[in-house]
This record gives sequence, structure tokens and C-alpha cells, in this order.
Amino acid sequence: MTKEVHLHRPTVEQMVERITACGKISRADQQQFMSALLSQKSISQTEQELINQVFERLRSGRLRVVD
Repeated sequence: MTKEVHLHRPTVEQMVERITACGKISRADQQQFMSALLSQKSISQTEQELINQVFERLRSGRLRVVD
């Protein structure tokens, strides 16, 4: 018998909320973020705005990249 494992993948909104709340993004966060985005056929307007928020915070120095 094969067991199915369903891992909870946070939504783009949940990831952005967590990333912006702590003010940093790790390489693991970045991979999870990109995986979630690339697994979708299209990105909603809301998700696009959230992505832009992350990039703007990175550009302005309000979000740090950590290992």
C-alpha cells in the first residue's frame, strides 16, 4: 500500500506576509517562493502586486537576504 503525503504549501500571500513581517528572506524562502510561482500557470493581479512588494522592499533595503 502506498501512502500519499500532502505537504502544506503556503500561499504566495502567506509567504509574503511572513517575509515582510520579519524583514528578511532566506535562500530557502526564495526557493519556496519561486517554486510556488513557477508551479502556477498564471499569476493573479494580487499575486503580482505582492511580488512587486517583495522586490521593492529588496531594492529599497527594507528586506535583507540571509543565508
